[in-house]
Amino acid sequence: MTDKETVRTSKFLSLILRHEPERVGLELGDAGWVGVDELLKAVNSHGVSLTLDDLKHIVATSDKKRFAFSEEGLRIRASQGHSVEVDLQYPPQTPPELLYHGTATRFLHAIRQHGLQKMQRHEVHLSAETRVTLQVGGRHGKPMLLTIRAGDMHRAGFVFRCSANGVWLVDHVPPQFIEFPTA
Repeated sequence: MTDKETVRTSKFLSLILRHEPERVGLELGDAGWVGVDELLKAVNSHGVSLTLDDLKHIVATSDKKRFAFSEEGLRIRASQGHSVEVDLQYPPQTPPELLYHGTATRFLHAIRQHGLQKMQRHEVHLSAETRVTLQVGGRHGKPMLLTIRAGDMHRAGFVFRCSANGVWLVDHVPPQFIEFPTA
């Protein structure tokens, strides 16, 4: 599988495992899991050539670790970012004092007014590191890095969860907990 094919197939798997499992006749099970054999059969019957080795390669090399195998390796799921209803069953955790969120500058006015909203996803995504976070913000325009006072939010009663790939999840970030760049 070439790098280009890996990226294309990874994006297709994101679509299936996060947003449209019905596109290939799948239904996500408990906590978003689906059988590996079931997934392979479904995507192959819908024109996407995928072997178990290809799938393992995609999971292992995904820069954002978007997917995870179950402990026994028989099931797979997206680590977060679902728009379909799913309870990933990540336990509440205490976040670091500061987390980060990448966004496009064109969204700053709305964020200053309403904070960070989960929109079509189940939670707001935050990161403990800045490099990838800034890249994510650049997908929709000129990127801007926001600093989130997660420790203060947690002490104020907000519940944080951390996904298998280290993305911090919270329902909403009110504007008073966001540090906006001055420039």
